[in-house]
Amino acid sequence: MTRLFFDCDTGIDDSIALLYLLARRDVDIIGIASTAGNVPVDVVTANNLAWLDLCDRTDIPVHTGSPVPLVAKLMTTEETHGPLGIGYADLPPTTTSASSVDAADAWIEAARAHPGELIGLVTGPLTSLATAIRRDPALPTRLARLVTMGGAFHVHGNTTPTSEWNIAVDPEAAAEVFSAFGRDGAPAPIVCPLDLTEQVALTPDHLVRLAAAAGSSPVECPDPTDDLGLRSAADNVLIRHIVDAMRFYLEFHLAHDEGFIAHLHDPFAAMVALTPDLVTGIPARVDVELVGSHTRGMTVADERGMTGEPNARIATATDVEAVFDDLIETLARYARSFALSDDSTTTLPTTAAEPAAHEPPAQVTPGQEPPATTITQA
Repeated sequence: MTRLFFDCDTGIDDSIALLYLLARRDVDIIGIASTAGNVPVDVVTANNLAWLDLCDRTDIPVHTGSPVPLVAKLMTTEETHGPLGIGYADLPPTTTSASSVDAADAWIEAARAHPGELIGLVTGPLTSLATAIRRDPALPTRLARLVTMGGAFHVHGNTTPTSEWNIAVDPEAAAEVFSAFGRDGAPAPIVCPLDLTEQVALTPDHLVRLAAAAGSSPVECPDPTDDLGLRSAADNVLIRHIVDAMRFYLEFHLAHDEGFIAHLHDPFAAMVALTPDLVTGIPARVDVELVGSHTRGMTVADERGMTGEPNARIATATDVEAVFDDLIETLARYARSFALSDDSTTTLPTTAAEPAAHEPPAQVTPGQEPPATTITQA
């Protein structure tokens, strides 16, 4: 059984990552840290609780992090993920409450409870983990592995010309986390940057495959000529919510001239956390620019040992087709365990699906002028 602590800023692709982890019976999710990023932290927490409630996994504690980054003013990106962070998905309200333990202390408690075996996965800004390390500097040495989604090394940023969203939201936190790992017995994190995650591009055909494999009806194929915000009529509740969330994400990418696709940054990082051999990579010393007027938030990779020993492993290549095969198979199995119903409150039985074979909110039209605090995200 793989024990994992998940830190996220849910988020459409964070949602798919969470569902993938829930679908894996070989994964014990010790806790979920809600970190401000895609949406404010209270919305992140509400999303995590709602997904867990839908999936009948309220046994997993959700821990709320700081409402603001370490230094910078919070940026959010409802333009990318919708006003509530989950696109057009309209999850049933939950009465479940978040844990009284905050996200940073939850990191510390989880690492102390499972020293040397806990895997940390961060798909949002690194605020909560950095705060935890400030409180307990030995925390990195207790982790078996850390996987982060963030950074852009040999490609343009998606937030500024040089910075990726998760790093740009809290550069100080990212700098502190990188400086704490890869030394003194702490593992070098596996970093999944835009260079690779933007190759993991979901298309409508992938949603067709997912719905068909799940036995959902009708099998829908979102199309760029559809009316904006067209809602899914799928009779499988999980497929319906996934399609509604992903349609918003597809529309966003299309509105930004990237095609009718959706980059699945965070599900890919979740898969890497469980199966590191899914990627090839290079060791590098990674740091974060904190001062430059044009380069603040830029991730700098020294791949030649000019500034010191490597403190990270940057994922550089993967088998994208195999990634989607695994993702679709795993989510389809999970969806099949949901009762087919038009009742949006239908929940999952407590027994999850077998793992894959391997070790109405207010609408925001994608592409419209975003609020002042909004910025394009990974």
